[in-house]
Amino acid sequence: QVHLVESGGGLIQDGGSLRLSCAASGRTISRSIMGWFRQVPGKEREFAAAISWRSSSTWYADSVKGRFTVSRDTAKNAMYLQMNSLKPEDTAVYSCAVLDPPYRLPPLEADSYDYWGQGTRVIVSS
Repeated sequence: QVHLVESGGGLIQDGGSLRLSCAASGRTISRSIMGWFRQVPGKEREFAAAISWRSSSTWYADSVKGRFTVSRDTAKNAMYLQMNSLKPEDTAVYSCAVLDPPYRLPPLEADSYDYWGQGTRVIVSS
């Protein structure tokens, strides 16, 4: 079992930056893919970014490409999302997730992930 806890959300102005963190516990997830998803009330969960277990591969939604950077520290069982040039449309609850092997690539589908955190809220004001 994997327990995930996100942190770093908050209220930020249009154009600002935030860094989200995801801490995993329960077991090592060094061979798993980790992902960030976001959800707005009334809408489906949306893929934002993901990173492979060796950090050799990353994936981004077109809506965040060039503004968000995903990274992970395997030794700390942690993942991060650096969000720059934030826009009001980035407002959402951001959740981290773990996808255990075997998996299909690219890891864009929320339904394929095995473990989820509770999420951290990001509000970007205009």
